[in-house]
Amino acid sequence: MLTEHAKIMKAFSSAGEIIGRKKLQKMIYIAKKVDFPFFEKYNFHFYGPYSEELTLRVEELCNLGFLHEVKEKVGGYSQYKYSLTDKGEQFLSHYELDMPPLDETIQNLNNQNARFLELVSTVLYFDTLPKEEVKNKIFTLKSKQRYTDEEVEEAYNYIETLQKQLVVQ
Repeated sequence: MLTEHAKIMKAFSSAGEIIGRKKLQKMIYIAKKVDFPFFEKYNFHFYGPYSEELTLRVEELCNLGFLHEVKEKVGGYSQYKYSLTDKGEQFLSHYELDMPPLDETIQNLNNQNARFLELVSTVLYFDTLPKEEVKNKIFTLKSKQRYTDEEVEEAYNYIETLQKQLVVQ
């Protein structure tokens, strides 16, 4: 019944703590795109791929007491921190998930900053287009982020590393 919720909980279990809603969105999207079985639907949004389904699942997990959400004021905006609760860990320990090992990939993603994950997820969103078209879209749609050619190359290399990492696991 809560299989998709349990998969999200497994990501939190692997990460320990995830700081930022945008970062969470990008981490799950990237994991999905490198073949982890996440099934949330994504649309392109101001900050790149965004899933309303994921937002609702996280809200439900918080309401069930499986996820702990802390809202902090940082500068002029609110930042959210998420972690699995003891109740969530207990629930997850009784749930059988058919998933490849997630820990290394989620920890790797969690160690990246949100700006870089936004770039990586945007590259993956347009992965059916030739590289030059992807770059043009990034430089147009993400002009305020001022990504460089080098950062776009770094994003492509990072994606390749994640895909290789999954094959090794």
